[in-house]
Amino acid sequence: MTNVPGIGRARVVSKPWGEERVFAENSRYAGKVILIKAGESLSYQYHERKEETVFVLEGTLGLETEVGGTRCLLELRAGELFHIVPGTRHRMFAPSGDCTVAEVSTPELDDVIRLEDRYGRKGTSAP
Repeated sequence: MTNVPGIGRARVVSKPWGEERVFAENSRYAGKVILIKAGESLSYQYHERKEETVFVLEGTLGLETEVGGTRCLLELRAGELFHIVPGTRHRMFAPSGDCTVAEVSTPELDDVIRLEDRYGRKGTSAP
């Protein structure tokens, strides 16, 4: 079955907080499964063009975001989702145990402006 058109494997991108499995990437949309290890967090960031929706598959997702210029913390559980429009400052983290999230987005995967990062990547779009 490996020679059947349309069958493939996700591209795995290792991150200091876990990993991304990019399962769709074309000129119209992108899809990822994101694993955030317990106690780890992504950058506090925003996107200029990228629009995304995250859907919690397993675990609890901590989400730091801004509402009306004020930072707030949200907790999402399996089955819940959050829509992120361009310009929205946000950070995902795993507050208690590993967390697995599906992300669907517009295709601008490198559109990341990091404002804070515990892994020394502030101001970059490097993985």
